[in-house]
Amino acid sequence: MVTYLMENRHRRADLTDKDSQGNTVLHALVVIVENTDENTEMVSMMYDHILTQHSKLKKKGQVELETIENDKGFTPLKLAAKLGKIGLFKHMLHREFTEEEMRPLSRKLTEWVYGPVHSSLYDMSSIETDEDRSVLEIVVFGTNVPNRPEMLQIEPLRSILQDKWDRFASKIFLMNFLVYLLYLFIFTAVAFYRKKGQPPFPVQNVPLDHLRCVGEVITVLGAVWFFIKALISFHRNPPRFKTLYMDGFSDILFFLQASLLLICTILYFCGRREYVGILVLSLAFAWINVLHYLRGSKQMGMYSVMMQRMILVDLFHFLCVYSVLLLGFSAAIVALHEETPRYIKKVINGTLVQVRGKPRCKKPCYSNIRFTILEMFKFTIGMGDLGFTDRVEYKEVFYTLLILYIVLTYILLLNMLIALMGSTVEITSKESENIWNLQRAVTILDMERTLPRYLKDKLFSGVSHVTLDLQESKTRKFFRVEEMNWKQWKSNLGVNREEDPGEKMMMMMMMSGPKESRRSRWGLNPLLQRIRARRHPPENPAVP
Repeated sequence: MVTYLMENRHRRADLTDKDSQGNTVLHALVVIVENTDENTEMVSMMYDHILTQHSKLKKKGQVELETIENDKGFTPLKLAAKLGKIGLFKHMLHREFTEEEMRPLSRKLTEWVYGPVHSSLYDMSSIETDEDRSVLEIVVFGTNVPNRPEMLQIEPLRSILQDKWDRFASKIFLMNFLVYLLYLFIFTAVAFYRKKGQPPFPVQNVPLDHLRCVGEVITVLGAVWFFIKALISFHRNPPRFKTLYMDGFSDILFFLQASLLLICTILYFCGRREYVGILVLSLAFAWINVLHYLRGSKQMGMYSVMMQRMILVDLFHFLCVYSVLLLGFSAAIVALHEETPRYIKKVINGTLVQVRGKPRCKKPCYSNIRFTILEMFKFTIGMGDLGFTDRVEYKEVFYTLLILYIVLTYILLLNMLIALMGSTVEITSKESENIWNLQRAVTILDMERTLPRYLKDKLFSGVSHVTLDLQESKTRKFFRVEEMNWKQWKSNLGVNREEDPGEKMMMMMMMSGPKESRRSRWGLNPLLQRIRARRHPPENPAVP
């Protein structure tokens, strides 16, 4: 049916037509596809069929079907990344046609194959961050689909991010870590050597006081920087509880650290001594934020991912149930608490009588809700004191409440928390590496955005410029990836494969490509030359 509509001689279907949302037929295929093998295979076959038929029937100068954007500015490839259609998304990135006339539609070119080793070239158009709303930025920042970590493991996204990390991101990340450690030591010294008394304090003409003042200025300026950076991050990717597990909550912690320190500065200049409490809270968050830099290491980064999962899932659920039990039993004990009355002897009208006096409570007791909550928490961790029951009535009821509380919290909830954490570690260990890669990708693209424009142009990935359409002489940028495929290595050994995308293409590239591409990038090194000689022996070998 699709073929008939496209080839109808009376009236051909226009594949560039759009619906009310600006979607073409390729956008519609992306929307309806499901992330199942059978459905993805069917839709992928239809997608390629429409693409190839349009290429055969289109007129010269007509727009490419895959470059058409909908009303929201998404091409079919970008829409697949936005919606998390991972099966079709992978097919689109790995699409390779062997027919000569269809090769311009390929996004992947096989450079050479030897056994399980594949050297492939991937088209960088719409993927690299030198374009607006690139695929990388959409997957990392522009979507909340749960399979984002798995999408970043698809080639060439995985190799591009690793290439960026190896070339410049790891160096910048290490420098940022060292600068933050220096800032943290200055912050700690300022908090430790702060002046005691009523703020604000005048700056005395003493070298130590000058150093303290400089340290305070550096600390406040750093807080302003972290505050602005966190606001920019929240504007680009608003934090949601469902995505905190994958994205992490380091931006929230940096925001809290900066906000507390700025509030502390305002209280200091207003003459409020309460600034000290806010200052030490900000200092505690500053040291916790050192954990953000664990993502620079794979093992420590995966460990941090497991911690985040436990805090956001296991510990959060435990605290919700524990808070209900703690407040409920504390309120019951406060309502039941009544100390044994104290009687004093008085002489009234010449007669010695006993009069009921006020109960003595020299320190906070269980009639105070805050004191009761603290004492009940001590029972949870095994540090409670039962001595208070000597001064109260209804001891049996008190013992019943305490025993029930201890059984539910100390025995049941804490052991459930330990068991759940063990199960979380076992489950998370299988996916923590992908989540760590996602968090590292966020860091890489954040650092790339801070670079000057002239440095970005030099650091963009892409090593080869190839001309696939000789008639249009259009050069495309590709990224080389070496892959291992052990499933097809036996069949590849018996098949002759070209060692480059074609002699005509390489000739055109050498003649019209940029200077950098004119180098002998396609020339084989001596080892590969020997391998190729063994694979292609001479047809008529000389007989001695």
